[in-house]
Amino acid sequence: MSMLTPPGMGGQYRITGDKYPRMRPPRRRGRLVVVGIVSVAVLGVVGWGTLQLVDVFTGSGDKAAANTKAACAQGIKVKPSAAAAAVVLPKPAQITVNVFNATPRSGLAKQTADELAKRGFHIGEVGNASKEFDKKVAGTGILLGPASSLKTSLPVLGTQLAAAELRTDAARKSAAVDLVIGTAFKQLTAKPDADKALAALNAPEAAAATKKNGC
Repeated sequence: MSMLTPPGMGGQYRITGDKYPRMRPPRRRGRLVVVGIVSVAVLGVVGWGTLQLVDVFTGSGDKAAANTKAACAQGIKVKPSAAAAAVVLPKPAQITVNVFNATPRSGLAKQTADELAKRGFHIGEVGNASKEFDKKVAGTGILLGPASSLKTSLPVLGTQLAAAELRTDAARKSAAVDLVIGTAFKQLTAKPDADKALAALNAPEAAAATKKNGC
């Protein structure tokens, strides 16, 4: 055994030169490269998620609004979304109202119908209420119409008798609506107040018409 052979090697390693052999294992450069790539990918995902959160909490809608304003400034028409579309309410002249008297007092149906006609409504049948309602309406009145009238003609007619109850009949095919006068009825809502209520009801429609192009 050479004098330069480290003890315990049993002669397995024989040194012929004047330098000792390197005992550390070779560097695993491949593993370091993989670790680096994974780290970069994780940082990228975290950064993307942060940007998404920033957009949510800082109001990405503001950017959309800014884009809409820019388009309007350039004369480009922007089509409004379906959710922004307002329900078009009919005008009084487009609504046929049947007036029925469910009280013991005579003449109320004709009197009320004449007043509604002066306010622009189209009058249909006028007379006493059917047995279903005769002397059975405790309130000021009931406004009854087809299911489609719940958000159209009934609210418009409701501005003329604010305390009336709104009802719909799914089986009803006629577009006309009924005003059944109840025992608590005194008179229709005063015309100035009814006009204000009707204007407020149509306010969303006017706003939608102004912004129908998104401008």
